[in-house]
Amino acid sequence: MKPARIAVICIAAVSAVGLALVVRAMGSPSGQPTAVATAAAVPARPMAKVLVAARDLAPGQRLVDADLDWKDWPADEVNPAFITDGSVPLPQAAAAGETPDQPATGEGAVARVTRAATDLAGGGAKADYFGSVVREPILAGEPIVGRKIVRAGDSGYMAAYLEPGMRAMAIAVSTESAAGGFILPGDRVDVLVTIERDAGSADGSAGGQKFASRVVLQNVKVLAVDQSTRAADDQQAVVGATATLEIAPSDTETLALAKAAGSLSLVLRSYADTAGPSGRVGVARAPQGMTPAPAAVRVFRGGEPQVVSVP
Repeated sequence: MKPARIAVICIAAVSAVGLALVVRAMGSPSGQPTAVATAAAVPARPMAKVLVAARDLAPGQRLVDADLDWKDWPADEVNPAFITDGSVPLPQAAAAGETPDQPATGEGAVARVTRAATDLAGGGAKADYFGSVVREPILAGEPIVGRKIVRAGDSGYMAAYLEPGMRAMAIAVSTESAAGGFILPGDRVDVLVTIERDAGSADGSAGGQKFASRVVLQNVKVLAVDQSTRAADDQQAVVGATATLEIAPSDTETLALAKAAGSLSLVLRSYADTAGPSGRVGVARAPQGMTPAPAAVRVFRGGEPQVVSVP
């Protein structure tokens, strides 16, 4: 056999052996191409939606839609204190017995779909925090946590809901004295006091008892009726026994004296009339450093006259 033919046969044999090794490497579990395919098949890192502040929030601020936003957050890094939309199962929930297929609460697929549709129509977990009051400063992009806000119904909500420098004071009301129950939390009202007086001492005529009334506070905000600080969306009237008003510290004594002098009524103001001054009515401002003299009202109780000062 010629040397050239022998060389060709050797080259062909070596090529066949090399080709077999390459094919074997491609089919082996430890081969590089298989590893690349496996890496490509790994799913993307799950991301959860966390409720964050859309802008800097100051203490005392009431949350509205523009203050909140959803932010993508790695699901395995979500703190249990964060507020999520519930669309992605969290590792903490799985450790507590929930799985993506069947949560620990026993909620089935149909119930989860129904809950998701309800959240989509009503704003979901985000809408649940509208009207909450900021307790501590929250920076833009910072997750919302329970300890930094006060939700309606939580302990301390009224103190956080009050405007800075204002006070909350409750008075007794009825359906008749509260505009038939059409006064709702957030409305503006005037406070009217009605007192009983001796007609003979007023105009010199003899006769029985008569009454006098005057507005003591105007354009004050109703914080709550009984313990309701917000009326339902479809609620047009609230009937309660007390109404909590937001007034200035200097008006608390005026309201207390008016309560002692007679019966109080709330007069509902139009939305178009809420931009006027708020507080005491008919009190002339004294020069700086001087205290105005209080007005005296004579009240007759059981036939005995009693003078009550109304600032």
